[in-house]
Amino acid sequence: MSDAPRAQPPAPKPPAPKAPRWAIWLPLAFFLAFVTLVTIGLYRPADRTVASTLVGKPMPRFALPPALPARPGLKTGDIATGKPHLVNIFASWCIPCRVEAPQLAALAGAGVPIEGISVRDSEEALAGFLKENGDPYQRIGADDDGKVQLALGSSGVPETYVIDGKGVIRYQHIGEIRPEHVAMILEKLQEASQ
Repeated sequence: MSDAPRAQPPAPKPPAPKAPRWAIWLPLAFFLAFVTLVTIGLYRPADRTVASTLVGKPMPRFALPPALPARPGLKTGDIATGKPHLVNIFASWCIPCRVEAPQLAALAGAGVPIEGISVRDSEEALAGFLKENGDPYQRIGADDDGKVQLALGSSGVPETYVIDGKGVIRYQHIGEIRPEHVAMILEKLQEASQ
């Protein structure tokens, strides 16, 4: 037998501290909180429309060339005529612009002067759009680079502005004009004439 000392067994480890009983439910609580936030976001999405800061201020100065041959273009002076106008920003490639076309025709039929700003459009596409959906516009300016649209504070198409007789923006309608909006637009025009 050898006289070598025998290896001592390792000392027992102290028991690990136990987690509180509620800690086991923590992952489930985080998951339920996440699901709740996502559900709220789906049913009540944030309003991402960008209103123009120019409402209550004069129209920016611009002079747009005609969007179609044999039609007048549009400049700021065409709008400040002493009578309220609508300025409609639209494009032939815009699906909601087709939706609002009957309402614009109804407004024009009621004697409302409507000026158009065509954004990033071609003559051929614009002519086809007007032939198919009607042409309520007195003038259509071609905003090929979108600079006038941006100067107005417009974030997309379609958008419609009520301009008073002095050329001041009184109201901005974001999105297409639907049948239920026509009475409200006429009311805004009436307010702009006072």
